Amino acid sequence: MEGTIQCSANYVPLSPISFLKRSAMVYRDAPSVVYGDVRFTWGETLDRCTRLASSLTLLGISPGNVVATLAPNIPAMYELHFGVPMAGAVLCTLNIRHDSKMVSVLLKHSKAKLIFVDYQLLDVARGAIEILSKTSTNLPRLVVILESDKTLTPTTGKTVSMNGSLEYEKVLTMGKPDFEINWPSDEWDPISLNYTSGTTSSPKGVVYSHRGAYLNSLAGVLLNEMPSMPVYLWTVPMFHCNGWCLTWAVAAQGGTNICLRNVSANGIFSSISQHKVTHMGGAPTILNMIVNAQVNDRKPLPRKVVVMTGAAPPPPQVLFKMQELGFDVTHSYGLTETYGPGTVCSWKPEWNSLSPMSQAKLKARQGVHHIGMEEVDVKDPVTMKSVTPDAKTMGEVMFRGNTVMNGYLNDTKATQDAFKGGWFRSGDLGVKHPDGYVELKDRSKDIIISGGENISTIEVESVLFSHPAVLEAAVVGRPDDHWGETPCAFVKLKDGCNVSSDEIIKYCRDLLPHYMAPRTVVFEDLPKTSTGKTQKFVLRGKAKAMGSLTRRSTSKL
Repeated sequence: MEGTIQCSANYVPLSPISFLKRSAMVYRDAPSVVYGDVRFTWGETLDRCTRLASSLTLLGISPGNVVATLAPNIPAMYELHFGVPMAGAVLCTLNIRHDSKMVSVLLKHSKAKLIFVDYQLLDVARGAIEILSKTSTNLPRLVVILESDKTLTPTTGKTVSMNGSLEYEKVLTMGKPDFEINWPSDEWDPISLNYTSGTTSSPKGVVYSHRGAYLNSLAGVLLNEMPSMPVYLWTVPMFHCNGWCLTWAVAAQGGTNICLRNVSANGIFSSISQHKVTHMGGAPTILNMIVNAQVNDRKPLPRKVVVMTGAAPPPPQVLFKMQELGFDVTHSYGLTETYGPGTVCSWKPEWNSLSPMSQAKLKARQGVHHIGMEEVDVKDPVTMKSVTPDAKTMGEVMFRGNTVMNGYLNDTKATQDAFKGGWFRSGDLGVKHPDGYVELKDRSKDIIISGGENISTIEVESVLFSHPAVLEAAVVGRPDDHWGETPCAFVKLKDGCNVSSDEIIKYCRDLLPHYMAPRTVVFEDLPKTSTGKTQKFVLRGKAKAMGSLTRRSTSKL
């Protein structure tokens, strides 16, 4: 095409930062963030994020530097999703359920220069920095996020000690409102760093690009069928895959972000009623919380609420109940490496005439790739050929497209292994139906998904093996009505040793974040193959036969 040129008039690197700039112009006086009595407009949010970006540069943050966060779904956490990349830096959102040891590992691996910490998590962050100080001199500077009406920690009642730390609102006042945004020169530049389940021996930092975040945000708008100015309730943690990229997606549509520090049934229904929420999301744990809410916590919905759920598909009865309450549930599937949701179970009108059970089974499938993903397939991991779409032949679920991660930070081998064959290998096993829809069947790496969090059985087993009385151990998921599944440990003790299940659980909790520790311990010989490998499928069957841990516990009360 002679006469064509690429220049600033027809090519601009894609970045979700542009969503904020546009909304501040189009929806300047419309609400952007609501958190209790705190309210900001889109014009104010742009001003605050611009000042934040300016302040970061004054604090020595350069393009490409990592800035970490340890905070729940509060306004500052939302602003950091724009302010950090506006300074050219990379946002690293850490799981607020991690303990100091895990946080120290991730801070060291990411080489974060700053960490913004919510006042309730200050002890965890300071503990992490203290651990880090024993092996490193390059310690991240700490910025505390306080609340205007709360300067006391709820657990101790003591006044928050700044101890030389910076304070978030004061940091913002340092910044200039006319700061020139540091736009990416290349849209493949990193915008954020998200860690997978957090394995202490080998943490995997997933790098997102401005391009991928931009495209997945727009895909999120379409997935959730968001019109202009939606009202989004934050029940998905913003630290998880940047809130499935919906932090940026809501800005694209000039919506209102309703922030919840702690997610509860009462908080969900009250927020929906008060703010006329149109959209929300969450793991099946959130859906379970809603359908099992106490009568006095429930409130009639002012309108139908669109809910996107991920992880394991919710049980049919949960889907039925959600529908009865006025929620429209869409099931999605993805991984940290796919910016969160990579597929959607796109609904077809002809399915409306099917029985409720048939509809529930269809909704439980992981579906097809969304508009931002190029392709999803189920392949033989050796030959790379697509499996027969017969809903029976299993293979590995693989992705290909612009919303697949750049790679794993400082781990070239892991990146190459994940992309071997030109596709991203999810490690999940599934089948493909005749209509092309994908359905998961098992986790090839035995990952346990508890409350939307991934738990590595290898890491839990390594802790169990370190117990002086344990000879052998294997961990699988046990069904749980509340969490989806929880770790169940099968343990063989050394001859002459005697230890209780409670002691084993406490031992694990002392060395792991509590949600990763086993909730059930069974003492028995482990089934083995002829080559000496533990037959985990047998143990999974036993754990399943035990029934739900939550249901059983509740029935005894």
